[in-house]
Amino acid sequence: MKAIILAAGRGSRMKDLTDGCPKCLVALRGKTLLDLQLEALRAAGIDEIGIVTGYKNELLAGRGLQEFYHSRWEETNMVSSLACAESWLRAEPCIVSYSDIFYGSVAVQALMNCTSALAVTYDPNWLELWKQRFAAPLLDAETFRLNASSILEEIGNKPHSVEEIDGQYMGLLRITPEGWQAIQKVRANMSDIDRDQLQMTGVLQSIISQYCLSVLAIPNSEPWGEIDSETDLSVYSGQS
Repeated sequence: MKAIILAAGRGSRMKDLTDGCPKCLVALRGKTLLDLQLEALRAAGIDEIGIVTGYKNELLAGRGLQEFYHSRWEETNMVSSLACAESWLRAEPCIVSYSDIFYGSVAVQALMNCTSALAVTYDPNWLELWKQRFAAPLLDAETFRLNASSILEEIGNKPHSVEEIDGQYMGLLRITPEGWQAIQKVRANMSDIDRDQLQMTGVLQSIISQYCLSVLAIPNSEPWGEIDSETDLSVYSGQS
């Protein structure tokens, strides 16, 4: 199985930390986020890894990764970046990772072993982590609702209470050719502007709402994190 890391954007909320490098090269506990991602993916048995680049892509060269360059990285969002690796997504199941997260190999293996056309990992114990990251955790959280079979029913909307959140989506998922075909159907029915601005949670919600394709949600129990600000670095620096 192959993996794709989405690393085209700058990560402007990191302020001066990304003035000179892509967000995935920000260091956490002595290693870059990219190093941590590659370690987890390779420990899970994935040795063919691609990376979608854009901002300062020259700094990501020479790492043994298949590069998919996104020339419109400044104008578009996550799903447009993913489409740059369409040749891989059409051919076989792929693990897809955001570039501003870290995680362990067990989460990757769980995705590799599942049979769903689309699957995501999530943190069922999200609230304690969000309390460390945000003064008002609910303001930066998103809905994530599951049925009794761990099938995703809602994702990416603004919650009114914690009862609407069964966990937090991590930004680590599995997409099969069937799943990619469903994503492309959603994109095909959008205007150019809406297509460019489409986020991953948005396309997953559209698939849930419009197509008969289940999205499996797999709980994560390993340390993980999303680096979205300078404050996050201090929050996660004490994790082991």
